[in-house]
Amino acid sequence: MLNYILSRLFSAVIVIFGVVFIVFMLIHMVPGDPVEVMLGESATAADRELLRHSLGLDQSIAQQFYQFLHGLFHFDLGQSLHSKKPIIELISARIGPTVELTLASLVVAFIIAFPLGIIAALKKDHLADSAAMTFSLIGIAIPNFLMGPLLILLFSVTLAWFPVSGRSGFDSLILPALTLGTALAAILSRMIRASLLEVLNEDYIRTAKAKGLSRFRIVIVHALRNALLPVITLIGLQIGALLAGAVITEMVFSWPGLGQLTIESIQKRDYPVVQACILLISTTYVLINTLTDIAYAVLDPRIRLSTKQG
Repeated sequence: MLNYILSRLFSAVIVIFGVVFIVFMLIHMVPGDPVEVMLGESATAADRELLRHSLGLDQSIAQQFYQFLHGLFHFDLGQSLHSKKPIIELISARIGPTVELTLASLVVAFIIAFPLGIIAALKKDHLADSAAMTFSLIGIAIPNFLMGPLLILLFSVTLAWFPVSGRSGFDSLILPALTLGTALAAILSRMIRASLLEVLNEDYIRTAKAKGLSRFRIVIVHALRNALLPVITLIGLQIGALLAGAVITEMVFSWPGLGQLTIESIQKRDYPVVQACILLISTTYVLINTLTDIAYAVLDPRIRLSTKQG
């Protein structure tokens, strides 16, 4: 087990380093000069060169990458080119709302997906099954940038039940969480249905039925517990997708999180902030997937055995 954990952690470190390099190179290939954005078109060439030198933008790409790595190893993300504030302060102020939105979206997804998946599996090829799968298809097909405005038009503009945008309380969290959570619920419900259908045909389920156990106990205690292994893997993958989807959703709802900070920094050509935001989201994605792999190995001994044999 220890060897498996170490191998997964080593792979995660390699992936994170690759992400750091790719993000750094792509950001510096984006058209536009942050100096011109900060000083405007009326600035003199001397002023531009002086600011470029003070920001270290006159150094080669290799030198800038070395300075970036040096700062990372010392947990120093640098300063914003635009606000001159430490990036760690900017991120600390925005990470809370993003975590809040992600957790709320997960709750929404679980509340919708588990009942739908279980009902669809138990009522296979019936009307309830068709309705649940139709919902999941619609949830997958509608992107966040369309779902968000539709919810705003219906529940904020027409019905006036929730705020249009901003983060002013629990009411303002509901629509963004629904936007992200419904898409995840659509995927989860299909996976829960498929896993349950496979498990319900196992011999031990027939044995439980022969013993006279209630249907609720058979499905929830015996079947669902064993059907959760692939679902856990999917949840781990989709948490990273939630963080990525939050970038769009936060802009639609003016939610003051990492996604909005990333887009604002791209518009201002604030390279250090963009790098830090993307690196944080990517690192979180990799770490969550690594923890998911480890959890899967803990729950399923066959994973550990196959690793030892390999």
